[in-house]
Amino acid sequence: MNNTYALCAILTMALVTALLRFFPFVVMGKKKTPPFVEYLGKMLPYAVMAMLVVYCLKGINFTAFPFALPEIISVGVVVLMHVWKRNTLLSIIAGTVCYMIIIRLI
Repeated sequence: MNNTYALCAILTMALVTALLRFFPFVVMGKKKTPPFVEYLGKMLPYAVMAMLVVYCLKGINFTAFPFALPEIISVGVVVLMHVWKRNTLLSIIAGTVCYMIIIRLI
């Protein structure tokens, strides 16, 4: 692959990305955001987090050692950190670090 092809590919991807991001603003203009879009903006983050929790915990085996202990402790750390600091990123990082430490020690 030569440099010209790579440059053209990168420029094309950048242009398409920019157009897709600007498109809603061009179409909507200065109009008020529709209620359905506002509803999605409020509800989708919670739905995505719920899907991530289900995905992360789907393979838990309560009948074999360590009996889902790392997962349960890590979920507890995430919940406690979020209640304490109200910072989603910090909560996720703390839970991930906790889980990785526990699975390395058990």
